[in-house]
Amino acid sequence: MKAVVIGLGLIGGSLALNLMKNKFISTVYGIDANKEHEKEALELKLVHEIIEFDKINTCDLIFLCVPVGGIISIVKNLKNIPKTTTIIEFGSTKLSILNAVPNELKEQFILAHPMAGTEHNGPKAAFAELFKNAVCVLCNAENTSVFHQHRTIELLSNIGMKITFMNAINHDHHSAIISHLPHVISFSLANYVLECEDKKNILHLAGGSFADMSRIAKSSPAMWESIFVENKNNVLNALNGFINELENFKNMLENNEYENLNSWLKHANELKKIL
Repeated sequence: MKAVVIGLGLIGGSLALNLMKNKFISTVYGIDANKEHEKEALELKLVHEIIEFDKINTCDLIFLCVPVGGIISIVKNLKNIPKTTTIIEFGSTKLSILNAVPNELKEQFILAHPMAGTEHNGPKAAFAELFKNAVCVLCNAENTSVFHQHRTIELLSNIGMKITFMNAINHDHHSAIISHLPHVISFSLANYVLECEDKKNILHLAGGSFADMSRIAKSSPAMWESIFVENKNNVLNALNGFINELENFKNMLENNEYENLNSWLKHANELKKIL
């Protein structure tokens, strides 16, 4: 089988590395809008060859590993794709992508979200172990033919991912709370500290807690802008809920409600039983 990975950053590059090791895949092609990324991907041996977009209809597997807005744009321009070709997108939101998929592609189109990543980006950030033991959410899989479902599940499981199923609406709701909101908080914290402190104080006083909280603020602005825009309503709902939680903390502290504060902190500790 021949596979093409469109988008050769952290996710796409790491995927390509795994595909290169798969005994059922003979050739791994790459495409990236950034020509420097294409050059790096070849130098790093993430792919066998770089091809032009109009050649993707010769592939058995097409992976879309670009920001959500880019996936939607690509989907609208997919033409003459054989029915035996599986198209798998790795976007961070699903409903807008689902709504963009043309009817003629729905039976072969897989909406997948590997819950994996780091704060780094670009081909140099790629590593094969990124997906090991990571959960991969498949959305609205019932819209896809059994052939393409089974091919996808077998391939992603072989990479080391654990497959779970969800519909696009629930995925976007839960992702906003568990994945997207932490990034909002991290970006906000980083901006606040940069406004209030000089570089020397940040360097000298930032301990493990700040490093942990601010790590994901180093993530790709282009990718996260796309995610926030595409999942706007869910992100706003999650943010409003979090603001209420902050107001609750503020009120307890202002009103010297220390017993309530202690109970609030203990309740948060319950997370240790889950993670």
